[in-house]
Amino acid sequence: MIKREHAYGWLWVITALLMAGCASKNKEKSTQDTLQLPVLTLKAKDTVLQTAYVADIQANRNVEVRSRLRGFLEKIYVDEGKPVSKGQVLFKLNDEEYRVAMSKAKAALSNAEAAAIATRLEVDRVKMLVDKNVISKSELEVAKSKLKADMATIDEARSNVQSAQNHIAYTTIRAPFDGIIDRIPLKSGSLIDEGTLLTSISDINSVYAYFSFPENEYLRYQRAKNKNPQADNDIVKLVLSDGSSYAHTGTIETIEGEIEQNTGSIDLRAKFPNPHKLLRHGASGKIYLSADMDNAVMVPQKSVFEIQDQNFVYLVGPDNKLHMQSFTPLTRVSQYYILKEGLKPGDRILFEGTQNARDGMVIKPKTVSPVQKLAYHK
Repeated sequence: MIKREHAYGWLWVITALLMAGCASKNKEKSTQDTLQLPVLTLKAKDTVLQTAYVADIQANRNVEVRSRLRGFLEKIYVDEGKPVSKGQVLFKLNDEEYRVAMSKAKAALSNAEAAAIATRLEVDRVKMLVDKNVISKSELEVAKSKLKADMATIDEARSNVQSAQNHIAYTTIRAPFDGIIDRIPLKSGSLIDEGTLLTSISDINSVYAYFSFPENEYLRYQRAKNKNPQADNDIVKLVLSDGSSYAHTGTIETIEGEIEQNTGSIDLRAKFPNPHKLLRHGASGKIYLSADMDNAVMVPQKSVFEIQDQNFVYLVGPDNKLHMQSFTPLTRVSQYYILKEGLKPGDRILFEGTQNARDGMVIKPKTVSPVQKLAYHK
């Protein structure tokens, strides 16, 4: 009987130890299950925003050079991509038939002038006979009418001569201004028609960059400009397609008069100097426009997740418990949202790892300092 009581006692002790061990393991496991995640405290600060807009770069002047005549392309004096000066000869068409036409026009003019001289002498003779009452005045009127017709023939012949001279001049095609020659699709000896494209010429001493503002950003830009007209609101920077910054800043010159209904945007034009001819017609890049913002609260993009077109973050409460919180951004710049409403300075948010988080989850916060914050964005 005593042995059985001793056995029951040992059994109770062993059971208690096992239960204590399990409780200790569960507590240890619960501690291990608490994730350590980076937490960022939102702050308001004055900042300068640089917003990027896709830009279409065009030459100050870009003109198509076309033939005004039909004929054979006799000679090409320039090469593709080469600079040319205003008035420089670019192409020469065969002008033989136009010189023949000019010879005919000059001959017709000479005949018309000779006929007019004879008619004028006839008018003088008839006038003398009329003065002597030898013939009636009607004969004089007929002679004068014939002289007018001859003078009209002379004018027409002179016009034909001028037209023939113009045609000969059109066979020599010159540069309309200083610029760069584009591709030349035809070769010497080609038969071309009136209006055939021979090449294009671009004046790239300065270039235009066209880009579009969304309507809300245009309104913000215009208000800032009206608030401080002396500020450099119209100064813009250009980043080229290879990611390099263009050496010269540009200036916004014009804004379109209407907002595009389909896109809700408005087009602007900035002008850039191009002293080294680096920028070419048809190039692309990005315009960066700077704007001062007072007390801006910036929410990192990686802290945000979307549900049904709404933006959410995880707020970290005093008990380190996560709570979903929606917010409304004013705009999106680079890797940040600029806060409009829904959050406030001092709020702690989950900086990274939203895909592993859930509402009501308790975490172990790891404070993200400004230096760490930059590191997370690399």
